[in-house]
Amino acid sequence: MAKPGWSSLFGCFSSRHGGAGAGADGGRRKKGGGGGKKKKVAAARRQQHHHHQQQQRKLQSRLSFSDLSGSALGGMVSPEDLSLSLAGSNLHIFTIAELRAITRDFSMTNFIGEGGFGPVYKGFVDEKVRPGLRAQPVAVKLLDLEGTQGHNEWLTEVIFLGQLRHPHLVKLVGYCYEDEHRLLVYEFMTRGSLEKHLFKKYAASLPWSTRLKIAIGAAKGLAFLHEAEKPVIYRDFKTSNILLDSDFKAKLSDFGLAKDGPEEDETHVSTRVMGTQGYAAPEYIMTGHLTAKSDVYGFGVVLLELLTGRKSVDKNRPPREQNLVEWARPYLTDARRLDRVMDRNLAGQYPARSAQKAAALAHRCVSLNPKSRPHMSAVVEALEPLLALDDVDGLVGTFVYVAPPDDGDSSGSGSRRRAGRRSSDSPADQSAAAAAVVQPE
Repeated sequence: MAKPGWSSLFGCFSSRHGGAGAGADGGRRKKGGGGGKKKKVAAARRQQHHHHQQQQRKLQSRLSFSDLSGSALGGMVSPEDLSLSLAGSNLHIFTIAELRAITRDFSMTNFIGEGGFGPVYKGFVDEKVRPGLRAQPVAVKLLDLEGTQGHNEWLTEVIFLGQLRHPHLVKLVGYCYEDEHRLLVYEFMTRGSLEKHLFKKYAASLPWSTRLKIAIGAAKGLAFLHEAEKPVIYRDFKTSNILLDSDFKAKLSDFGLAKDGPEEDETHVSTRVMGTQGYAAPEYIMTGHLTAKSDVYGFGVVLLELLTGRKSVDKNRPPREQNLVEWARPYLTDARRLDRVMDRNLAGQYPARSAQKAAALAHRCVSLNPKSRPHMSAVVEALEPLLALDDVDGLVGTFVYVAPPDDGDSSGSGSRRRAGRRSSDSPADQSAAAAAVVQPE
């Protein structure tokens, strides 16, 4: 069933090779030297056929958005063509009636949240909805036709997540493409986004080991994308797009802005500047030239957010502290001053060597020179050993003063009261944050 889909999608290849064949036929009609030319033509045909097979195998390894929109189908792909193109991807194609049923007609009691794409609702699917479907909670995301993202972003997400499978990418269960309706159905991520855990006012502070685990998982997801047979540039790496399961396992979500990486003979992809303020690499903003190193910069910003407990951009802070990278950069390679930027909510409960190495890595990731940034596979290799650096002697713990028995001296209690005020102020200071600004397409 997939063969007709691929031939229809990639008709440009067959027409190109057909043109070569026509040229060969024209050569045979010429007089003189027919025998030698026939051999050359046959050899050329065999070479072209071999190249064609290689191209088809490569294309069939993963369909890209550019493959689909650049084909004879044009930019607006029909539901039938999309289904045929994704044959073998194990995606379920839901009807709008089925999704209304599993979300209780998109009841507000099932409402999870809303982003640039549209509202998200919790639902539950099983074999009653679709035979062979594993019983599981799901998140159903609706495309808001008046929102900041549109059909192309929806289609991009279906194409990428429909074919890419990795433990650190959120799983796309299926989609709905019916009339004007565009919906996506994902596995449900119990703990929501990393943004919620780092920056929400009443969220419990994440311990150091959990922060490292999240950073490693997210890094593995990016490394997988960058090193795929057809590399993918994620382009919108940020805390709100990192989802966490019940064990705080990190998974990348929201592939609406993802792009195919440059071809073998290219150094970058030229595109309109998209993404989120504070996470986009400087050279990408300046030139529109997108590379995997653009993602590495975004990862460095998120790693800084995990280290400092601060947002990438926070207009509520003093002017010199509003941009996280610019503020933190001078401290990241100075072990004596690193504690000045570390998250106060960690209360010093982290191994000094581990924090120093993580900070130095973040410094490399946010380098202004893209060539100085490491590959994501090297980032994973650098982060994983840090989980073992849990020596108690290396903890940068806060000094705790134990007061002597009350002997009438009020100076000690006054010191304790002042210390108490300082400690109670720090969580409030950390909670002041401004929302990241999504740049419109």
